[in-house]
Amino acid sequence: MPKKISNKTISSVQKDALLKILENRFLKNMHRHKEIEWEKVKAKLQSQQDKLWSLNEMEASEGEPDVIGFDKNTGEFIFCDCSTESPKGRRSLCYDREALDSRKEHKPVDSAIEVAAAMGIEILSELQYRDLQKSGTYDTKTSSWLLTPEPIRKLGGAIFGDFRYGTVFIYHNGASSYYAARAFRGSLRV
Repeated sequence: MPKKISNKTISSVQKDALLKILENRFLKNMHRHKEIEWEKVKAKLQSQQDKLWSLNEMEASEGEPDVIGFDKNTGEFIFCDCSTESPKGRRSLCYDREALDSRKEHKPVDSAIEVAAAMGIEILSELQYRDLQKSGTYDTKTSSWLLTPEPIRKLGGAIFGDFRYGTVFIYHNGASSYYAARAFRGSLRV
């Protein structure tokens, strides 16, 4: 599980290793980012140390981040967790701090929203999750918390998604629930 650290830097050795991992993954999965060149992504990454730190946190928690798009309006590359199953290093989390505080016993270690914020990433929305599923097949044995609309959250719920029977399903649970097979997927703009 990522630790809440204020110093968001990585060593030059970690940076080189991460860039090599990201490049290899990028080249092996060109279907996720057609018409995007690795050298342009790399140049952006090298100028943003804090984003490299966040990507390193995503990688360390087994999210397998990769480029899934480019925002022409902002000039940003969009990275997302592309691990086949929900990242192992972020499982067994309830949805947010309010849900964590509401548990009287058997509390999880942390919440998805707080871990994502500590990592400097955002939890995927339902739309982003559905878009991700168009680039592959994810969460066939696990599930991922999704950014929950405020009206649902106010009533104590939270939403999550998975992929079963060739279909993306979006479900709900109490926000304070947590499971060994549920984590969250994050995105990062660089």
